[in-house]
Amino acid sequence: MEKDFAVDMSDLAKTDELFFNRAGLDRTRVEGIVDDALAGADDGELYLEYCQSESVSFDDGRIKSASFDTSQGFGLRAVSGEATGYAHASELSEAAIRRAADTVKAVRSGHGGAFADAPSGTNQSLYAPDNPLGQVDFESKVALLTEIDAYLRSKDDKVHQVMASLSGEWQAVQILRPDGQRVADIRPLVRLNVAVVAGEGKRMETGSYGAGGRCAYGEHMQPETWRAYADEALRQALVNLDSEPAPAGEMQVVLGPGWPGVLLHEAIGHGLEGDFNRKKTSAFAGLMGERVATPGVTVIDDGTMADRRGSLTIDDEGTPTSSTTLIEDGILVGYIQDRLNARLMDMATTGNGRRQSYAHAPMPRMTNTYMLGGDKDPDEIIASVTDGLYAVQFGGGQVDITSGKFVFTCTEAYRVENGKVGAPVKGATLIGNGPDVLTKVALIGNDMELDSGIGTCGKDGQSVPVGVGQPTMRIDGLTVGGTAA
Repeated sequence: MEKDFAVDMSDLAKTDELFFNRAGLDRTRVEGIVDDALAGADDGELYLEYCQSESVSFDDGRIKSASFDTSQGFGLRAVSGEATGYAHASELSEAAIRRAADTVKAVRSGHGGAFADAPSGTNQSLYAPDNPLGQVDFESKVALLTEIDAYLRSKDDKVHQVMASLSGEWQAVQILRPDGQRVADIRPLVRLNVAVVAGEGKRMETGSYGAGGRCAYGEHMQPETWRAYADEALRQALVNLDSEPAPAGEMQVVLGPGWPGVLLHEAIGHGLEGDFNRKKTSAFAGLMGERVATPGVTVIDDGTMADRRGSLTIDDEGTPTSSTTLIEDGILVGYIQDRLNARLMDMATTGNGRRQSYAHAPMPRMTNTYMLGGDKDPDEIIASVTDGLYAVQFGGGQVDITSGKFVFTCTEAYRVENGKVGAPVKGATLIGNGPDVLTKVALIGNDMELDSGIGTCGKDGQSVPVGVGQPTMRIDGLTVGGTAA
């Protein structure tokens, strides 16, 4: 159930303690440096970040690795026209910020811009600011992973190997602009993953499941919760142990709900990001207002969902996130925008300016991207397939943004014959074109589901947490690459 948190005004106070009191910075002097560095620029900000992260992994009955890391630093950005000057350092000092200011001033040469208006404020916080890392001691985390290992090995004698990991992060950011605006955000993030290798004879197969979000460890450490994760990982491994070679050819493909939305994210979502469309390198460039999908297809990017992995109270430019409709009933109506690309395209920013860390400049990125549900019963969709594939889980994939071509590997899939789900298949890949596949959506289920909180998106060398989702849907004429002779 989604929760509303009243905005915690202490976020600014807490980040002041991290970035000014503890680091010995004088806020008034730092604000003066920012004012001078960005005078005459069109946009920009000083981004301050402090981050704690940890990870514990358990493999084959013992701790494989354990790590704890603390990082801090700043990034100073000046934007003039289409040009961006960016300087960063892990040293939080007035001298370092002054050096960065001298660097980014170069982008202003010969440019006299009017500084962009500040982002609007927000009166909501989408997650609690508590640090999850210190809420559970290390011994309890190890005990949890040990118990997961023992539980799975007791469930089935086919279990040969168990891998489990627990990771968490606590990130505090403050963003300063020369107009005097300061905004802050404190972001928790946790994740629990379980993977199983099952074997019979000489054959070995794997299954995995994970979940997480912007919350504390507690809810994922409850026995009924982690056992459900472990059971699902084992179920997948045993299904794959019985799998047959996948068929190949053009056929009807039914995508399951939830995590299969990663195909939507990669094959379509990236093509709707503002930078690719401004530069006209996206297959969707120039198609605003035109039909790009069959009626019934509505795609949304929503960064405002409480506690979700892809959500942010404010983005990394200080803009509150929003729910942005990208495709409405098959018509392209929106792009995912940061401040720079929105300004250059004369469009509104959508609160999607994101960066991996202080060492990276922001760019338009997805948050939680999903397709709305339709009116069909999922069983009805399966029953409509004479000879095809039912893809339930996905692994990795590759996408070419310019052409829209994609290749995705199915980690759990089944043959469908005469409206019945048949044998599981191994080695199936889905091959297609993002804009083209949207026009082949034939039936949309009423079971829209979000993923369990495991997504990480890569773009231009930067990784950020994201969410995906979709209902069950049937796509006609999708190419399946298989292993069957």
